[in-house]
Amino acid sequence: MDTKLAFQQLKQGLSQQIIGQEHLVDRLLIALLADGHLLVEGAPGLAKTRAIKCLSEGIEADFHRIQFTPDLLPSDITGTEIFRPEDGSFNFQQGPIFHNLVLADEINRAPAKVQSALLEAMAERQVSVGRVTYPLPELFMVMATQNPIEQEGTYPLPEAQLDRFLMHV
Repeated sequence: MDTKLAFQQLKQGLSQQIIGQEHLVDRLLIALLADGHLLVEGAPGLAKTRAIKCLSEGIEADFHRIQFTPDLLPSDITGTEIFRPEDGSFNFQQGPIFHNLVLADEINRAPAKVQSALLEAMAERQVSVGRVTYPLPELFMVMATQNPIEQEGTYPLPEAQLDRFLMHV
C-alpha cells in the first residue's frame, strides 16, 4: 500500500471515530507528519483523549495518558532509578514519557519542575535522570491539553514550553 493511500485511510478512520472534530483531526495529523507536538485548549468532552487514542491505534503506536496534577513529580513522568538490594545496584524504570504518543492532560495544572521535565523530552527527545540521558522512541509526539488560565489551580506555561508546540488548537 502506498503512503498516500495509507494516510487517506488513517484520516478517514479518525474522522469516522471522532465526529464533528475535523479541525482537531487535521491538526493531529499535521503534527504527526511534521514530527511536532500539539497543544489543545478546550472544554471537557471535545474528544481530545479519544482523538490521540484512535491515532495511536491507527498507526499501531504505544499510547499513554498522563494526568497532570499539582502533586505530580518529574520522576512520575520520566521514570526513576530503582534500588535492587539483592545486588546493590540501581536499575532505571522508564516512566510514561517513553511511549510513542503521550497525552499530557491538563498540562498547566502541574508545577514548573514537572513542566521542565516534559520540556526536555519534547525539545531534545531525551530524558535525563541523575547523570544518565536516555533517548526517547524515534516516533514521539506529545498532545497536551490545558485549561483556560483563569481557572483556579493552573500554572501558566513558560514561553520556552509554548515554543515546543508546533500548533495551538
